[in-house]
Amino acid sequence: MSSSAPQPGLAQPSGQVSKPSGQSLQAEFDTGIWYHLCLWPALKVAVENHWGGPTSADKRDWFAGAVSDLFTERPDTDQLDLESVLLQVMQDEFDVNVEDESEVAVASGIMKLRSQVQEGDVRGVQEVKERWEKRKGRTEKVNVVEHKTGENGDDFDEDDEDDEDEEDEEDVEMGDDPPQLIPVKEKQQPEIDDDGFQKVVSKKKR
Repeated sequence: MSSSAPQPGLAQPSGQVSKPSGQSLQAEFDTGIWYHLCLWPALKVAVENHWGGPTSADKRDWFAGAVSDLFTERPDTDQLDLESVLLQVMQDEFDVNVEDESEVAVASGIMKLRSQVQEGDVRGVQEVKERWEKRKGRTEKVNVVEHKTGENGDDFDEDDEDDEDEEDEEDVEMGDDPPQLIPVKEKQQPEIDDDGFQKVVSKKKR
């Protein structure tokens, strides 16, 4: 998908501006979706840290196309539907659980853009492009919390008071508030002692 939004309308000899065609409006909407996803700190962190693998950037572009296809295949998609899709893709494709509810703002922005484009108004695309251009050079501190599985099979999060390694914090560009992201790790195998019994370690010592 192109990273630059087309300019709305074409000037006619008479000085009037023609109404964008349906195909042009769809292209504008697709571009706007891409910008909204690029502005999502959660996705930006995931892409920069390659949590979706070496092709994380390509997955982000595919993500934008998948959101566009969602509206084509299911025109009745509402904001709650979109929020669920955003979270599901982040987990399935980037192994990340987003817990800061930032998907709400992303979904809201895309839904608003959709309404505008349906009315032939593509100014929202230019606005989100300008936001992206202003924020792409900004740096923020993002806290990353690992999601671990205990040896007894229970999920738990490390105590906030535990010492954190410096690598647990990534400097990334763009955004106002640090999103709380949880990369989903593979389940750890239980430890077996010399007598063949499974070791059980208390949560506080993990």
